[in-house]
Amino acid sequence: MTEPSPQPNLTPQFCFSTVALRDFLRISRGAIDDSITQNLNALVTPSQSGFDPASTSVRITRPGNRPVDPRACQAFKDKVLFPSWQARSDVLTYCAYVTTSPDPDDPDVALRAAETEKNRERVVDERLDPYSGRYFPREPRTERLANLLRQERSVEGIIRSRTWGLVRERCGDNFQDAEEALNNWRRTRGRHR
Repeated sequence: MTEPSPQPNLTPQFCFSTVALRDFLRISRGAIDDSITQNLNALVTPSQSGFDPASTSVRITRPGNRPVDPRACQAFKDKVLFPSWQARSDVLTYCAYVTTSPDPDDPDVALRAAETEKNRERVVDERLDPYSGRYFPREPRTERLANLLRQERSVEGIIRSRTWGLVRERCGDNFQDAEEALNNWRRTRGRHR
């Protein structure tokens, strides 16, 4: 069975390193969600009886996706799928807190202050150049991180929806959506701790 994604060491530096953040999300999604069909196929029990040579004499078309044993499916969800989703949720939530916290270590603070001061000293004649009055200050890194997190949360929602659709199809779950199933798993996990 595939291993769930290990959670990285959460620090503000991890969040501001967009390469590290995106790599964690990409690797986690690739190992679990992008290969969900292979993961579910791995749960299907091979033939109970040995190989029968007569079975090759007549071609029988079977549906491509055989249902998965409910116990194996539940074990996969409890031990791999939901822990991976939770690890990604924890990272995105932690980084969202980082974006709302003051950032005393922002390396661009002095540069933004200098740009703002330079803009105040400019003489603008909008009759000669109507665009010269525009000033677009550099975004703080917390803003850039917040934009990235909004994108990644949207991507996460799409990926979970697609993955959950395949899990429901193969495992026959009754939960309507991925978030409902994940929240139910969180509640049951909280009770057993």
